[in-house]
Amino acid sequence: MSVIFKRTKILATLGPPTNNYESIEAMAKAGVNGFRLNFSHGSYEERDQQIEWIRTASAKLGKPVAILQDLQGPKIRLGNLTENVDVKTGDEIILDYAAEHNGNTYPVQYNLAEKVQVGEPIYIFDGKIRTTVIDIPSDTAITLRVENNGTLMSRKGINLPDTDFGGDILTPKDLKDVEYGATKDIDYVALSFVQSADDINNLRQILVGLGSTAQIIPKIETKAAIKDDVLEEIVKVSDGVMVARGDLAVEAGAEVVPVVQRKIIALCRKYGKLSIVATQMMASMVDAPEPTRAEVSDVANAVILGADTVMLSDETANGSYPLETVAAMKRVILYTQEHIEVAPITDILQGKKSARRAIASAAVSLAEAVGASAIVAETRSGATAASIAAVRPNLPIISVTSEPRAAQQLALSYANKSFLRPDGEKAGFELAKELKKEGFFGDDDQITVAIVSGRQPGLIGGTDTIRVRVLE
Repeated sequence: MSVIFKRTKILATLGPPTNNYESIEAMAKAGVNGFRLNFSHGSYEERDQQIEWIRTASAKLGKPVAILQDLQGPKIRLGNLTENVDVKTGDEIILDYAAEHNGNTYPVQYNLAEKVQVGEPIYIFDGKIRTTVIDIPSDTAITLRVENNGTLMSRKGINLPDTDFGGDILTPKDLKDVEYGATKDIDYVALSFVQSADDINNLRQILVGLGSTAQIIPKIETKAAIKDDVLEEIVKVSDGVMVARGDLAVEAGAEVVPVVQRKIIALCRKYGKLSIVATQMMASMVDAPEPTRAEVSDVANAVILGADTVMLSDETANGSYPLETVAAMKRVILYTQEHIEVAPITDILQGKKSARRAIASAAVSLAEAVGASAIVAETRSGATAASIAAVRPNLPIISVTSEPRAAQQLALSYANKSFLRPDGEKAGFELAKELKKEGFFGDDDQITVAIVSGRQPGLIGGTDTIRVRVLE
């Protein structure tokens, strides 16, 4: 291959240091396949500009790029405090939705009295302060007993691992943001603090009602979501899953994160869904130009497990070395994929295959058996290409689609390089010939490709044919 590209993709978060066209184009050129817009911060005017910049850079580079809208969800925070306050083990404090900071009463940006029960744990400031609910004295206030020494500060996050929000995870702000996103060129919507498959189904109905074609990525970061039966149902009804390791570690314990990460990636491979590993993958590069060895191992492990995408958060949203971080992550991905195959996960992948999954598996086996240089997938919705990606081939997947949305969504899919072309009986074959002429496959006189298609081009769900073609 004269062109080597990552099979595991990179998703980068935009923030103040990268909130300009030059940074977006440079990151896309350096290896970023999609950009995350964090709707916990920023204005719609800023989002309009960022979306325009991303699409302009994408067109200039001739490279489909995905845009992910990350909803804030019921991210509960303290309100504004008059000053930082030290608390000690045994102290009793009150969180009141209807009050300002006064003595041991602290404002909170959510009415917890409607949700919590006495005896439930509550963690403040990313888990640094552990407390227990001991009373609910009013309709807007709860009383907590502090379990360890610490310092309370304005607007620090609150985690409630045992509290049942009863499906009420889309806040009024989220609903407003979803309505905004439905009018924009958004490819994915990430749903925060998912607790069950019903949360995804609810958002799906809203998006359909708004005419949005964005796909849904639930963020797994609650104890309720990682129960075996619940997790598999979430994966089945979703378009992909994000392992949101930061809040998951606080909500469920840091020790569970590696096991849950492996399980989520495996389930996504089983059902042909996108998997994204997120949070602190190269956190030290917020302030340093090189990653730690532990961070390199973390990224490499995600590649070995077969993650579709690895995500950068603060590293590109607030860091001093965003381009260096992207370059370092790309080096790790490329080296890992060239020196070790994706780990088998037969314990989860066992079972009856769907027709689409069986065709995808057969296509990969055939392509590898005949020494093909690539698998070419003719796909309208992107589902065929995603199914092939789920098999985790050691070959590039050249996806051809007539839908811009599918091309952009496939930018985050494992081993996929997507191209926009009109529907046609020989769309995949013509694209393959075009790429050979451009030198994509190297200098060999003869190149073999496996083409996966349907007898009715453009028909969603009609994939039923695998052909081997020699390009001369």
